[in-house]
Parts: sequence; C-alpha cells; structure tokens
Amino acid sequence: MERVVVIGTSCCGKTTLARRVAEAVEAPHIELDAVNWGPNWSEAPHEEFRATVRQRIEGPRWVVDGNYSRVQDIVWSRATDAIWLNYPFHVVFGRAVARTVRRVLTHELLFNDNRESFRNAFLSRDSILWWVITTFQRRRREYRTLFGGDAFPQVSLTELRRPRDAELLVRDLRGARRGSRDGG
Repeated sequence: MERVVVIGTSCCGKTTLARRVAEAVEAPHIELDAVNWGPNWSEAPHEEFRATVRQRIEGPRWVVDGNYSRVQDIVWSRATDAIWLNYPFHVVFGRAVARTVRRVLTHELLFNDNRESFRNAFLSRDSILWWVITTFQRRRREYRTLFGGDAFPQVSLTELRRPRDAELLVRDLRGARRGSRDGG
C-alpha cells in the first residue's frame, strides 16, 4: 500500500485506522477534517482546501482519511488503495455516541483548537450524532456505486465489515513491513 484513502460513514473509525495503517506502512497520515476545519469550526474555502490537499498528497506515500467529495477527484486519482470501513449502523452509532460523550466530558481539544460542546453535540441540527443518523445509508450507497464503477480503476479496494477485520489488516500490514525489512 503506497497511497491509501480510508473512507466510511462518519464516526466509523477512519482517523484511528488511518493513523494505524500509516504507522504500519511507514507513510505520512493526512486527516482531511484537520485540513478542512479551521478555528471555531470554520470551513476552509473551497479552492484553499483543494490546494492544501493537493500539496499534501504530492509525496509518493501517504494515508488519507476522510469523505470529502470536494477533493475526491484529487485524492482518488493518486490513490493506489482504498480501505472502506463498512460497519453496521449499531457499531458506527455506538462509536459516535461514545466518542462524543468522551469529547464533551473531557473538553478534548480537536484540530485547530476546536472542541465539541454539549449543546452542539446533542441539541443542534449540526450534531454529529444527527449527521450519522441522516447520512449513514446514503454514504453506503454512494460507496457501493463508486466501487462498482470504473472511475478509479487503479484503486484496489479493501472492504472491512467488522472492527476485527481492521485489527487483522493492521496486523498483516505490520507483519509484511517487518518481513520486507528483514529480507523475507
């Protein structure tokens, strides 16, 4: 895996897996949320976002996580592999709730000094929990269609349906990397 994009519905574990894959294959990790979201949850302007992403993926090896259609053409045209976290809704929503509660209670600092608040997380139409509920099925359909087409024929797809599959993938990548360093 040289240039990998990790995708899936919101809160499925893209960033966590992307970090682990990047470490296993010894490649830089690029988190699209961190590129897109500025202070006070301000979105990067369209062309600025695209230019920054284009610059960050110039290298020969990287692992990107995120679902941004605004840069899909840029990222996917250079990608060699895609890892799709296609987990069931109960897994994703459970992760979303646990992550959101943890972030609110601990005041966890996110990219560009952002934090999740109780009000935004639970009482707002912009809630990540509401976003998961309203986009889950649509995202799954979009990815199934994307992978069924021929828009990115150079991309090798790995579809993971259970968190255990992700654990096995990371273990295998670490083993393959160790074996190549040892000459095996």
